[in-house]
Amino acid sequence: MSDGDLTAILLTLRLASLTTVILLVLCTPLAWWLARTASRWKAPIGAVVALPLVLPPTVLGFYLLVTLGPQGPVGQITQSLGLGVLPFSFAGLVVASVLYSLPFVVQPLQQAFAAIGNGPLEAAATLRASPLDTFVHVVLPLARPGFITAAILGFAHTVGEFGVVLMIGGNIPNKTRVISVQIYDHVEAMDYAAAHWLSGGLVLFSFLVLLALYALNPAARGNYRG
Repeated sequence: MSDGDLTAILLTLRLASLTTVILLVLCTPLAWWLARTASRWKAPIGAVVALPLVLPPTVLGFYLLVTLGPQGPVGQITQSLGLGVLPFSFAGLVVASVLYSLPFVVQPLQQAFAAIGNGPLEAAATLRASPLDTFVHVVLPLARPGFITAAILGFAHTVGEFGVVLMIGGNIPNKTRVISVQIYDHVEAMDYAAAHWLSGGLVLFSFLVLLALYALNPAARGNYRG
């Protein structure tokens, strides 16, 4: 394994870890709202959240590139704040990964929250627990399997992404070149041996992710058995 391969692996793990933490923080209130609300905005917002599931990664990457670029609305704001532009930077990779992995975290959390039902919440209310106490001490423990699933899927999906990260991050060594892009470079250079090592590693990683999901979350295992 070359130094470039090792750097790409470490960068990918750093990206996936940071993305997963951000997603869990952002998606918990969003998933709770989607699971509990009767608002007419539930369906449109749910559709927007799920859009990365059906949208080609290059399309999302292109519009992120336009939006975050020097002439885009977000790019102009970041430049006015002295932050430069996000494309072709690690920060840009984080933003793109958060958006693209959003449904993989929101949906397991939403399903876990919805499965709790009203009973535990009503019981907590009769004991005069505040909404915050109820959420922290009742909802979060009951939704633990959903959090495990969301964290595993969000992390794994970020590790394996190619189209979005290539569009928004480019292929800059030691900065935005993640594992998937490194494999692409090896194939382009006809270095199939190196590509096999990294690709085989991702196959093993994917298997271990599913194994961990089934082992840590028996409910998920039962669902996949049908």
